[in-house]
Amino acid sequence: MKSKDFSLKLVALMAWSLLAGCVCPGHSPSAPPPPTQAVQAAFTPAQALAELRAGNVRFVAGTPLRRHLPDEVRATANGQYPFAVVLSCLDSRQPVELVFDQGIGDLFSARVAGNVVNDDVLGSLEFACKVSGAKLIAVVGHSNCGAIKGAVDDVKLGNLTGLLAKIKPAIDAVPDDGQPRTSKNHAFVDQVSANNVRLEMQEIRDRSPVLREMIDQGQIALVGGMYDLETGKVQFFDK
Repeated sequence: MKSKDFSLKLVALMAWSLLAGCVCPGHSPSAPPPPTQAVQAAFTPAQALAELRAGNVRFVAGTPLRRHLPDEVRATANGQYPFAVVLSCLDSRQPVELVFDQGIGDLFSARVAGNVVNDDVLGSLEFACKVSGAKLIAVVGHSNCGAIKGAVDDVKLGNLTGLLAKIKPAIDAVPDDGQPRTSKNHAFVDQVSANNVRLEMQEIRDRSPVLREMIDQGQIALVGGMYDLETGKVQFFDK
C-alpha cells in the first residue's frame, strides 16, 4: 500500500474511532454506565438538575466524559431509565445530549421549533415522568432563535403559521421600551425567547394535571433556561 493511501486510511480510522466513542483525547474520566432503574429511582429532582449543570460545565470547558457508545447501546437495549427530560428547540445547534454531556439512555429529548407545548409534547412529558420515572423537566430555549424571529416578524407559511402563533403571547409579554420589536433586534428576540420558555413552563402546569400533581408533591421538578449559541452555556432561571 502506498504511504499516502495508508496515511489517509489511518486518519479515517481515527476519525471513526472518535465518533464511535472508542478514542477520546485528553484525560477526562470515563462516563458512568447509563442509569439503571435503581440509579434512576435514587435521583432527586435537585440532583438531576445538578447533573445537567455539571454536564454543561464540562461541555463548555471541552472536557466531556469519555464514552464508549457501543457499550451504551448494548446496556440500554432492553430498557431505559433517563433521569431527566429536556424540551428544547429543533435548532441543530442545540443538541441537548452534547450540550449537557450526557450519553445514550441518560435523557429523554423532546424537540420542536420554538420549544412550544402541544398535546403531543405534553403526552411525551407525561410518559417520560409518570411512566418512565424521569425526575426533572427542563424547558430550554436558546439565543437568536429562528422560530422566535418568525413569530416576531409574523411569518406565514403552511403549518408553521399555527406553530408560530403559540409564541405570540411571549412577544406581548415584553414591555414596549421604544426599541425596535423586530427580528433584527437581537436583544428583543432573546427577551421573547426567555418569556416563551416561562410561558411554556406555565402551559405544562396548567394543561397537565398529571405533571402538576407530580411537581406539587416534589416527585419531579420543572425548570427553565436559555442556551447561548455563542458560548455554549445554559443559564437556568432563578426560581
